[in-house]
Amino acid sequence: MIFKRFILKDRFMKKLVIILTVLCVSFIYYSCNKSNNSSSGNAQMSMRLTDGPSSYDAVYLDIQQVAITTSGNAEVTLTPVRAGVYNILQFRNGLDTLLVRASIPAGTVSQIRLILGSNNSVVIGGTIYALTTPSGQTSGVKLNLHQTLVANGAYTIWIDFDAGASVVATGSGKYMLKPVIRAYDSLSNGQIKGYVLPLASFTTIYAINGTDTFTAIASSSDGFFSFNGLATGTYNLWFNAGALGLKDTTMASVAVTYCMVTNIGTITLHL
Repeated sequence: MIFKRFILKDRFMKKLVIILTVLCVSFIYYSCNKSNNSSSGNAQMSMRLTDGPSSYDAVYLDIQQVAITTSGNAEVTLTPVRAGVYNILQFRNGLDTLLVRASIPAGTVSQIRLILGSNNSVVIGGTIYALTTPSGQTSGVKLNLHQTLVANGAYTIWIDFDAGASVVATGSGKYMLKPVIRAYDSLSNGQIKGYVLPLASFTTIYAINGTDTFTAIASSSDGFFSFNGLATGTYNLWFNAGALGLKDTTMASVAVTYCMVTNIGTITLHL
């Protein structure tokens, strides 16, 4: 009886080894084929528009087209889901809006161009000022993102305007748009979020890592703030109180990891 059980167990183990071997070979074959074909075919891409903080009432950008180039392929020109004027200040503290969704040739993204129309403006103290663009940007606002899009994959890319740095006063009540933009994707999207009290403090928060400084402004409605698209690393946070005579506060060594959200909770500023 024991010998019979041993025979049955031995046969079972042999079948199990065969099944696992087949699965392993199939996985290797699939992986190799996927790797070999990663630059052929199309990938699905969603591009979302977001913004950093600024003290302006509004910053309106007239986005007419988005052009994207992947390695070994001709540039693809896309029309936004809503071509026209966007108030980019509506998309702060982690808010964004869908700009483009399309199927594009797979490969490594080498350049993205935002092609703007002429209806760009900034609102300061309730007054609207036209935003001119430098002559060198007639071909579009260029930005780089070295993200590889694998065939049959789906990807999200964020276009992050720094409105405060992008609008430059030239004198005599005139303003120029010199876009300061960065692009990041879901694989390079480290985040810090939290709340600042009291709500009336109008606190500006700085995340500092070496020579890199990122800025957020706490919401006046609930104190929420968010940093997005941060690289993996350690950041020092500086809470710069803007009102009520409150003291500035710092928080050192806040760890950020790609694809993770670091929640620091609620920071309360004091007199």
